[in-house]
Amino acid sequence: MSMISVSEAISTILNGVTPIGKGPVSLYQCLGRVAADDVQARMTQPPFSASAMDGYAVRFADMHVGKKLKVIGEAPAGAPFVGKVSKGEAVRIFTGGVVPDGADHVIIQEDVKRDGNVISVHDKQKHPKNIRAAGIDFVAGETLVRKGETFHEMHGSILAAANIDVVPVHAPPKVALFSNGDELVEPGTELRAGQIVNSNHYALVEMIRRWGGDPVYLGCAPDSEQAIRDMFAKGQSADLIIPIGGASVGDYDFVKTAFRGEGGDTVFEKIAVRPGKPTWFGLIGNARVIGLPGNPASALVTAALFVQPLVRRLAGRVESDATFFHTAKAMTAMESNGPRESFLRGIVNTSSEGYQVSPVPNQDSSLLLPFATANALIRRTVKAPTIEIGDSVEFVWLR
Repeated sequence: MSMISVSEAISTILNGVTPIGKGPVSLYQCLGRVAADDVQARMTQPPFSASAMDGYAVRFADMHVGKKLKVIGEAPAGAPFVGKVSKGEAVRIFTGGVVPDGADHVIIQEDVKRDGNVISVHDKQKHPKNIRAAGIDFVAGETLVRKGETFHEMHGSILAAANIDVVPVHAPPKVALFSNGDELVEPGTELRAGQIVNSNHYALVEMIRRWGGDPVYLGCAPDSEQAIRDMFAKGQSADLIIPIGGASVGDYDFVKTAFRGEGGDTVFEKIAVRPGKPTWFGLIGNARVIGLPGNPASALVTAALFVQPLVRRLAGRVESDATFFHTAKAMTAMESNGPRESFLRGIVNTSSEGYQVSPVPNQDSSLLLPFATANALIRRTVKAPTIEIGDSVEFVWLR
């Protein structure tokens, strides 16, 4: 199979993909999940005109310094006053209390003097205030969360205030990952000659979780076709399987052979991208498979480019499709590009003029440390000309 372009790869991976099924969850369970439908307020908030201060509910027309008013009752929070405030009258009210009919102002308790059931105004009142009108936050029927929006930590309180206790969400796609390589050992191990620490999956698991997936790491398979077949068999209940490493054509790269031996069908085998040319895509059972290279930068870059849109689509984050590539002003000159589309790890900052981006100094595909500061991938299209400072470039968010 010949190489396909980045755009063709993304389009192929997303072909026919729809969000995972939906169901209701409680407000305690919705954080990070995606709304499967619009969520509308069941009630107006606040549901009534409420006092913003402790004081007296009055008619503003009575607010003259020295004016005396008769206190006819009180309205603590949760116990509204039954009746109407008429000329020359006041109702003792507390923060959160329902403002009684006839009142259009709350004079704070510090601005009056009280003698028995009579108050007198001793501070000038400039205008009606200290009343929170019904519905100033939201009204019944207003859309509070839109379909495809991700629930964040503030939504729980907002929706509870709207008298909502459960919300419709998409199920997170299940993503199974496994590493491959005889040379890989786990962190904390005393390394022998030729061994390296198995590290790529730590970042990938968290990236997938942030994109809306439910990742599970299956472990590390040695360079054995049967061991890798066992990994594919174990992962077939997932929506997506991600083998890390073994994607090239060396004598010890058994991943694709094991994939086909387990009944998988390869859709494409290479992408015209740098880093990450060996990235491949296939189908096995009901699961999609994206094979990532083992080089750290290649694995994380290609995950951001090809795994991210798939996981987001499966999770129902459809709003992300139209904003995958963004535009920024280059703050550093960049060389012309070659025959493969390239993605440079970069740092994007926001200014009053929009996004500004610069590549990190070292772009070697074996390096992990640049990802500590890089928050984006700068897109350099095939045979793109030299970029000068101030030119526009495209980028994809890493985080």
